[in-house]
Amino acid sequence: MRAYNQDGIPYFQFEHFPENGRLQHAIFTRQGGVSPAPFDSLNLSLSVPDTKENVYKNRRLAYQLFDRRSETVVHAHLVHGTAVARVTHAQNGTWVHHVDGLITDEPGCALVMNYADCTPIFLYDPIHHAIGLGHAGWQGAVQNLPGALVQAMHAAFGSQPADLLAGIGPTIGACCYEVGEPVISAVQNAFPDAWETLLVTPKKPRPFSLGGRPHFDLPEANRLNLLRAGIPESHIHDTGFCTACRTDLFYSHRAERGKTGRFGTILMLGK
Repeated sequence: MRAYNQDGIPYFQFEHFPENGRLQHAIFTRQGGVSPAPFDSLNLSLSVPDTKENVYKNRRLAYQLFDRRSETVVHAHLVHGTAVARVTHAQNGTWVHHVDGLITDEPGCALVMNYADCTPIFLYDPIHHAIGLGHAGWQGAVQNLPGALVQAMHAAFGSQPADLLAGIGPTIGACCYEVGEPVISAVQNAFPDAWETLLVTPKKPRPFSLGGRPHFDLPEANRLNLLRAGIPESHIHDTGFCTACRTDLFYSHRAERGKTGRFGTILMLGK
């Protein structure tokens, strides 16, 4: 990952994504905003009890780094499913309802999503110049949101999985993601050949764990979904950040017991 700090706003970028101006993207941290605790400080979501004034000020601070505002990006109303929507500038300033994936091939159309343990999924097709942004928590992983995102790009733009570059953003890791039912059964059903490696016993329980239950390797499950969709292993990069371990950098719903904000991402094609 490449780390940047512009105008007091830290953010990360994937090193394997191009720097030639044809793609712009960022994974923002929780730092650099105006929100007070427990949403400190760059909370980008209206779904938590932060004030609307704080959230919109934070969005201005973050999105202006890419010459955008909340009114000139496309938002998604996330529902932990596999629906994917193709969008254009016509959706600027709106929330696309009941989707966990957005795709576009329109230059300058900026896709944004927010997270606090679920997995950000980035896709870029350098051949057809198209992008996809997704949100995959445990439900998205077992229902295969990453695969749905790949299929949607193939159907809409002719994207070939072997050409796609993929990024897995900061998410809760196996070190911290203790699970019970129905997650255990859902993982076993979705990954019959891999569930034993995805449901692991942690070496050291975290302070917020109940203890005695398996931990789900969410980033690995989403990596497997990308591989199953046909993306080459060498094209998939993981940030390696666990949101629950790094609450100094990111928000974690699990580690902070629900009293926290949401960090954001942005993905946009250059013109």
